[in-house]
Amino acid sequence: MSRFSRPLAGSVALAMGLAAIPALTAGTARAQAPAGAPSATPPAASPAAAAPAATPSDPVLARVDGQDIRMSDVAEAAQGLPAELRGMPPAQVMPLVLDHLIKQRAMIIMARKSKLDQQDDVKKAMQSAADRALQNAYVSREVTPQITDAAIRARYDRDIAGKTGVEEVHARHILVANEDTAKKIIADLKKGGDFAALAKQHSTDPGAQNGGDLGFFKKDDMVPEFANAAFALKPGEVSPTPVKTQFGYHVIKVEERRAAPPPSFEEAKDELRQRIIQDAVTKLSDAALAGVKVERMNPDGSTPRPTDGAQPPPAPARR
Repeated sequence: MSRFSRPLAGSVALAMGLAAIPALTAGTARAQAPAGAPSATPPAASPAAAAPAATPSDPVLARVDGQDIRMSDVAEAAQGLPAELRGMPPAQVMPLVLDHLIKQRAMIIMARKSKLDQQDDVKKAMQSAADRALQNAYVSREVTPQITDAAIRARYDRDIAGKTGVEEVHARHILVANEDTAKKIIADLKKGGDFAALAKQHSTDPGAQNGGDLGFFKKDDMVPEFANAAFALKPGEVSPTPVKTQFGYHVIKVEERRAAPPPSFEEAKDELRQRIIQDAVTKLSDAALAGVKVERMNPDGSTPRPTDGAQPPPAPARR
């Protein structure tokens, strides 16, 4: 991609279900509070209380002030590791994760002993973490069953299969620092000059040695000034005037135009999966709103009056 291409757009966050989507993507229905959030669980039983017996499939690996850390806790924490660490042998990774959980549990115990969990700001943070976990559980329970291979295939057949792709152009360009040089190059081309040779001679773009060839690209792939000029040209045409962008002055030649082939199912599968999740979460949030009573107040907390934007009640009918 040329250095004057349009920067990739940032991800669009969903207002509802943002925290739940990673869990759905991983295929898990377990709801978790965000990493590092204060624990929203009640204080653990005292060391004197009888701890549940460990099962062979989920043994206790450590005990901190009577609180068990099981194999399932370590395995769950390991899922949050970077991919390069998850690929390491378990014999190397698991002891590190266990050490982390022991230290984490020790700090939580000391925080409770210091009664930090009774502070208003901490109680509020703990409640927020619990609320997020509950929302995650609700979204996961309701949405996960909808994300099936059959649903993704049906969305592909509906939205993509057999449809014409986005238009693309195959273009070359010559990038120079000033307008006069660009005008001279355009004049040379009108006299029969070879575009690829002039690109090698004058262009400051890294693709100059390839004759300025950019290959096929979509309109959104390039900065607007360049894209608008390129897509206004027919095959074989050269931009009649220099095209100015933040990178300098361009002379553009369009070689071909085509409709891009639609992506295959495998290429589109991940994006379609996210679309289905987004649609399902939106529908779920709309249904949730329909099932509750919402009252909006003024910024100062007062109840809105009809003049604040609410519709006034109908006037009583005269007799």
